[in-house]
Amino acid sequence: MGSTLVIDNIAELVTNEPTVGDGPLGVVRDASVVVGDDRVVGIGPAGQLADERYDVEGRCVLPGFVDSHTHLIFAGDRAEEFTRRMAGEPYDGGGIRYTTELTRATPREELLALVKARLVEVHRAGTTTVEIKTGYGLSVESEAVHAELAAAVGAEPTFLGAHLVPAEYEGRADDYVDLVCGPMLEAAKGSVRWIDAFCETGAFNAEQSRAVLEAGREAGLGLRLHANQLGPGPGVQLGVELGCASVDHCTYLTDDDIEALAASSTVATYLPATDFSTRQPYPDARRAIDAGVTVALASNCNPGSSYTSSMSFCIALAVRDMNMTIDEAITAATVGGATALRRADIGRLSVGGPAHLTVLDAPSRHHLAYRPGVPLIHRTIGSSYRLDL
Repeated sequence: MGSTLVIDNIAELVTNEPTVGDGPLGVVRDASVVVGDDRVVGIGPAGQLADERYDVEGRCVLPGFVDSHTHLIFAGDRAEEFTRRMAGEPYDGGGIRYTTELTRATPREELLALVKARLVEVHRAGTTTVEIKTGYGLSVESEAVHAELAAAVGAEPTFLGAHLVPAEYEGRADDYVDLVCGPMLEAAKGSVRWIDAFCETGAFNAEQSRAVLEAGREAGLGLRLHANQLGPGPGVQLGVELGCASVDHCTYLTDDDIEALAASSTVATYLPATDFSTRQPYPDARRAIDAGVTVALASNCNPGSSYTSSMSFCIALAVRDMNMTIDEAITAATVGGATALRRADIGRLSVGGPAHLTVLDAPSRHHLAYRPGVPLIHRTIGSSYRLDL
């Protein structure tokens, strides 16, 4: 083992390991964490010894956030669209085509530079694992390039060719689905772990989404699904039926949807910053949690409906407007995101696990909801993605 570092004088350490500390979050007070070779090698009382010492001076430390839903590969922005929406224009997802035009016209190296800059922002915001979707190329060549970029930066890469029907396929959605399931998937599948589809009015219906996900499964990819964002629909039931790792948005859930999720291993991933940005109603996470549904929080960082990478902001929204407790929201932003990615090694701090930690500029986790909008991330340690490209 190389040199070791002790992160010492931690007022409150959240481990998400109940066997390590108190309660479901495994909280240890007056703690220290010893790190070596980017792994946790010890958790215990303050004052442990190592080659180097980082005194956090009574701050709170928790596992790095796991953001299981982002769209970081894009060019341009849609600030004017946002301004119009704040003035009353409804959100319908149509701006995806505008971003697609800009992104298609941007060379790979420029896109890589944009993604790297966003990952620096993600890291500063305390997120140590991030999923990145394609979906702003919507052509065989562009989607293949974007899939390769997501893989190159060490993200959890997802193929989202079924994001929206591009302009050149207007009125021919089934033909476009054939392209997604055939040449586009073939070009992208070697770079990605997941496949996704936008099952929503104005995007793809249940039959089209099923075709995309089943083609991805045959190609060896895990399944994810956008669903029930703009209104009730068949997406949640489809996602559960196909065994999707997660169904994301879940703004509108019927009792039957919640019952299906609770009886399955599919995670309901909430994206509250999207509801904030689109003025959609916030979902009542309490209904799902009380029914036994596994939930996650993610940022959905994208230029149209949620241009934020702040998981702290998502936690504050979930506590304020989705009837979640602070501990439930933190769990959803860490372990929940890891579960949505079918990862057991992240979102928690345990001996032998990755040393992915977030140091808050606050003495306790409660400040994440107590002080919304304040830059509370003092330091982020470690990540699954690369910042050195």
